[in-house]
Amino acid sequence: VQLQASGGGLVQTGGSLRLSCAASRRIYSSAVMGWFRQPPGKEREFVAFLRWSTGRTNYADSVKGRVTISKANADTVYLQMNSLKPEDTAEYYCASGVQASTTPRDYTTWGQGTLVTVSS
Repeated sequence: VQLQASGGGLVQTGGSLRLSCAASRRIYSSAVMGWFRQPPGKEREFVAFLRWSTGRTNYADSVKGRVTISKANADTVYLQMNSLKPEDTAEYYCASGVQASTTPRDYTTWGQGTLVTVSS
């Protein structure tokens, strides 16, 4: 499977963006879809994951209450981000795996990044 992330852009503090991750085929029920981000000069970090079969989600503390991961359709997952802050500025990546994990190395397939810039 290939993943294509989109939806990044420049937004002011307090604004919203919706990122999309489109898979090249139907996402299997065994999959866990994750979003990660990499701020400039920092390590890649977990944002959210969604277990496709159960709908179980998990969020990083830094985004909890402001971000929602959800299914768009059989091959696309969204990341709705509200109340954006300058510290949310990062390259955002979607990924798929089979473990409900917050660790990047547990995900086997990665899309290219989409840049989110939040201005103060």
